[in-house]
Amino acid sequence: MKRPRTWLAITAAAVLAAGLASGGTAALLQNTSPSGTLTQADAPVTVPVSADGSPDWEAVAAQVRPSVVAITFSSSAGSGAGSGVIIDSSGLILTNNHVVADAQSLTVTLSDGRIFEARIVGTDPTTDLAVIELTDPPEDLEAATLGTSDDLAVGESVMAVGNPLGLDSTVTTGIVSALDRPVSATGGGQAQDAVVTNAIQIDAAVNPGNSGGPLFDANGRVIGITSSIATLSESSGSIGLGFAIPVDLATNVADQLIADGTAEHAYLGVSLTDGTATADGVTRTGASVAQVGDGTPAADAGLQEGDVIVQIDDHAVSGAESLTGWVRTYNSGDTVTLTVIRGGDSIEVETTLASREAAS
Repeated sequence: MKRPRTWLAITAAAVLAAGLASGGTAALLQNTSPSGTLTQADAPVTVPVSADGSPDWEAVAAQVRPSVVAITFSSSAGSGAGSGVIIDSSGLILTNNHVVADAQSLTVTLSDGRIFEARIVGTDPTTDLAVIELTDPPEDLEAATLGTSDDLAVGESVMAVGNPLGLDSTVTTGIVSALDRPVSATGGGQAQDAVVTNAIQIDAAVNPGNSGGPLFDANGRVIGITSSIATLSESSGSIGLGFAIPVDLATNVADQLIADGTAEHAYLGVSLTDGTATADGVTRTGASVAQVGDGTPAADAGLQEGDVIVQIDDHAVSGAESLTGWVRTYNSGDTVTLTVIRGGDSIEVETTLASREAAS
């Protein structure tokens, strides 16, 4: 059986379980895109609403299910299943890295039951994202419409579609419970790479096998890639705490994977811990700088040990993982403004981020 991903706890009571990719029999259960880059929709997809104005999930499900696939993998460690979403009608599929990591063979089942072999185009353990491709795609593939995660709001209605426990094309609904929730994990076949994401938290039921499946808004646009859940024990299922990788990050990484099979990530060049600092009579949480690397963007910007970073551009920083997650949403060469508390004073520091593959 493939060893499940181990997700670090976000609270004393909850264990973040990945392993949303299901493994073993208990769960019966490098080509480029012709378009070059993925396109995100600027206008809403037209989907009918119910008479009371609420989302018409029946209509949304009918529209989006053909773009969602079930992925079966096998490796020297065993076999299992996950989910994915078609992002290009040429046969490109976006999923989680931990679904396909170390896979020796991949098969993809479409919503109508047709089965195709697939191969890996590129993987990115740092963000837990991967792109695979059907080796002999049919001409009638239906690609999902990619939305944006930039304007999501807490309380917004969402739909998750995937392959939980091998039950393909399963639809669950809920709301966005929180945004920018720092989630960290290790595992998925490459334990040296820590996954840190400022995730979309949802209460829609997701379970092992949902990994890599899309999260849709009420207009049928992909707004995230389902990746993990919080559980009370390793053996329990959904308790209404699910997490998805924001689609803006997923699209950026997928474009790089399609282009050359790998992805680079911006980095700051500091060692961090969670911390608090007070300035102008106000105490705030943030990321405390424990060490500054020589020749890094942090060193060039004059960051010092003991600084507490409480904001990056317009994004509040709640701790070390929060800052790491935000930095990874930027590209190499982007200039950011850090709000830093130093010696009781709040100052702004500008720096240009650099890149290194699989950096933290």
